Order: sequence, then structure tokens, then C-alpha cells
Amino acid sequence: MEMLLMGVCLSLFGLAVAAAAFNAAQPREEVKPPARPALADAVPDPPTRFFGNPKIVPTLMRTQVPIEALLLEIENHVRLEHAAAESFLAAPHPDLLHSRTMSSLVN
Repeated sequence: MEMLLMGVCLSLFGLAVAAAAFNAAQPREEVKPPARPALADAVPDPPTRFFGNPKIVPTLMRTQVPIEALLLEIENHVRLEHAAAESFLAAPHPDLLHSRTMSSLVN
């Protein structure tokens, strides 16, 4: 019984020392009222962005691709994907699932 009481007392003493060390490690913050700038001196902060400020590219330097060319590329890609799916359904094999199609668009 004495051993149990000794263990409880040492545990409580260790807990008190740990709490005191934790309290001493906490930074002390002094409470100061925030300074309020005058309305004439207030300058709004610029909005911060996660990826930074986007680069502005002039419209003339962008490459303009006609919408018809993009639609033809997409239709060709869809046609090739349908052909690959039909060939897999005709003769299913695990190697056909990992093979690439002839499409210029990477899937």
C-alpha cells in the first residue's frame, strides 16, 4: 500500500513539474489596444493571391486556333477511342487495356 501511495505522489509531483514547465514555456503576450489609423491615411492592402500576380499576355501574342480545328481533333479522338473500345469488346484481353491509341490527344 505504501508503494502505491509513493507512486501516486511521485506521479502528481511529475505532473506539477510538467505543468510548471509548460506554463513557463508559453510566450507572454502584452495586451495593447490596436492602433487605428486615420481615414485619410488608410491605404487599402492589395489583394493577395495564392499563385501570385498573373502575367498579362497581349492578345496579339496568343496563338489563335480556329474552333473548327479543335472540333475536328476532338471528333477524331472520340472516333479512335470508340474503335479501341470496340476492338476490346470483340476480343477482350488485359494487354489491350494498357495499349495506346493512335490519337494525338493524350488521355
